[in-house]
Amino acid sequence: MSVYSLPSSIRSFLSLLSVLSLKVAMKVSEKNLKEPVDLVLSSTEVLLSLLDSITETQSFKGKWSLMRTKLSALQTHLSELSSAANDNALSADLLRSLSAALSDGVSLSACCHNPNPPGGKLKTQNDIDSLAAKIDSLSRDLEVLIKSGVLCENGAVSSSSSYSKRETIRAETRNLITRLQIGTTESKNSVLDSLLGLLQGDDKNVLIAVAQGVVPVLVTVLDSTSSPEIKEKTVTALAKISTVDSSKHVLVAEGLGLLHNLLRVLESCSVTAKENSCIALQVLCHSKENARAIGCRGGISSLLQICQTGTPNCQAVAAAVLKSLAVFGEIKDDFIEENAIMILLHLSNSGTASAQENAIGCLCNLVNGDDNLKLIVAREGGIESLKNFWDSSPSIQSLEAPVQMVRALASCPLIADFLVDHDFLSRIASVLSCGVLGVRIAAARAVSDLGYTARTRKELGEIGSIPPLVAMLDGKAVEEKDAAAKALSNLMAYAGNHRIFKNEERGIPSVVQLLDPVIHNLDKKSPISILNAVVDSKTCRKTMVAAGAVAYLQKLVDMEVDGAKKLLHRLCNGKLWGIFSRP
Repeated sequence: MSVYSLPSSIRSFLSLLSVLSLKVAMKVSEKNLKEPVDLVLSSTEVLLSLLDSITETQSFKGKWSLMRTKLSALQTHLSELSSAANDNALSADLLRSLSAALSDGVSLSACCHNPNPPGGKLKTQNDIDSLAAKIDSLSRDLEVLIKSGVLCENGAVSSSSSYSKRETIRAETRNLITRLQIGTTESKNSVLDSLLGLLQGDDKNVLIAVAQGVVPVLVTVLDSTSSPEIKEKTVTALAKISTVDSSKHVLVAEGLGLLHNLLRVLESCSVTAKENSCIALQVLCHSKENARAIGCRGGISSLLQICQTGTPNCQAVAAAVLKSLAVFGEIKDDFIEENAIMILLHLSNSGTASAQENAIGCLCNLVNGDDNLKLIVAREGGIESLKNFWDSSPSIQSLEAPVQMVRALASCPLIADFLVDHDFLSRIASVLSCGVLGVRIAAARAVSDLGYTARTRKELGEIGSIPPLVAMLDGKAVEEKDAAAKALSNLMAYAGNHRIFKNEERGIPSVVQLLDPVIHNLDKKSPISILNAVVDSKTCRKTMVAAGAVAYLQKLVDMEVDGAKKLLHRLCNGKLWGIFSRP
């Protein structure tokens, strides 16, 4: 008598008995299965049993038909896995999970041999959908595992006694990246701990991980997880990567996808996650497109909120991001709408030294080119804050932003006198000879803006600005030479400063060298102006000629540089230029 002629209740009982026997056999056999290759065979056997069972289903035939398609793809992956070197715990754990899921599938399909499943149609339907999702996930994990190559290389790593430390780290990184793409939330959490340990160990480890493709995987994890703990660890990893210069371009390449995820972290995650999100954002906020995206997504509001209520470290990094964003005029309205001026002024008074410095830098970028904002800053105590920070600054390096702020405010006539009255001329002069290039350049440019009257030019000369500016003319950076030349050109507009300049032994020779057309990106008008100021002196003319000024000026005349012809004529004292041989 056929099994199918039996009553449905008996058939269900026999099916369940068959499944139970299969499960018992699996448990007994798995005790002896230590190698993944055995687990592949075991999983394949259960998969085939499930396929056979599906042919006998009487309920939810459509869903089981779709399940059969998924199982066919899974069978292909198992076949690929059996041909790979797969003696590692990663494949073993995955195969055990797969065997368990397939075994559950056999039980579930057996229940569907009856047109009316014992558990009820609604529950059975939910169970089938859940099983299908699990099979999809495990199949995807198997595909990732196979394509990653970690199975094939694992044996090579263990068998090679001469395997280099770097190659070992590469293999370990690939393994972690693979594990990060598969498995449960708990397993990914554990993998992130291991990955963070690797990244924190050495910047070279970061470069290896980036080269192995860790960044896109981290971005995917950040985008797909709802676990606050995993978000925090993922952002921490991205922040570490962002601090290694050679890796920054990979983060930038992730574009708006990464940007939006980091902004979401600012809105709802832990303090640590927010701080690390700000660190990573510093790499992304230097393009106009990203700046607009941050403004549109409410990022400026979130960053300003951190500046008000965040921890000291978090305030500092948030202000650093805002400082970079404030460069872009397109989003200045977003700052104004969020009352950024007052928030940043408060931070420049009350935050840590780093937070104050970044707040001042942000204010400087915001007020550039806007006299109304400059007046607001001055009226709301910005100059006093600037003075207090300057006088208590922990290092010369931290003065670059304040010096730039002085320069920005000095360009507004209504504020310039206030700065002079608050002794900022001597403060600027005192850093012209400091050991930090950026501060020296900013100070030289501030001298150009503060020397707006004969009185301030005279005072800048008297307090010793000219000697360090002359020294800057011999600096390596063209930007430093140019800034110093422009400052000196301004100061030489006051005749009383000529004597101070003449007394500088390197003054005229250093200025003459700036006339050389080979030096690009340097405004030749400035050195021409300086030399014009002292060319009436016979001694100065001799020094200019000895330094090669005539040959340089002849070239500049040919290039039609303004002022070159007049200076050459004065230098030659009206004589024919041709008597000076060209080089």
